[in-house]
Amino acid sequence: MIYKKESYQIIGKCFDVHNNLGPGFLEIVYKDALEYEFKKTGIPYQREREYEVNYKGIILPHKFYADFVVFEKIILEIKAVSGIADEFVAQAINYLKVSNNKLALIVNFGELKINSKRIVL
Repeated sequence: MIYKKESYQIIGKCFDVHNNLGPGFLEIVYKDALEYEFKKTGIPYQREREYEVNYKGIILPHKFYADFVVFEKIILEIKAVSGIADEFVAQAINYLKVSNNKLALIVNFGELKINSKRIVL
């Protein structure tokens, strides 16, 4: 399993946040809480990391922003919805392609039990 130790740490922090806040908040609240947890425990991260999209050799004017890049190699996308839809998986795959990272984690705080999905390229 790619980045097993790092993934375990990230998902552990997500569980901490969900156990404390529960479902029902907007994504931004979970992102703020995760940022607090990452800072507190010294997990290296970048929030709202900007990426350019190269299309046939040109850089498109619109950029995309990954919710978090953790350990400089794992994209973490936060959701607060009723389930992880296929379009979120497609989005994560595109983020991996553009960023040249190998692993994305989609974590959904919007359900009674936290739900996550690993996307590997």
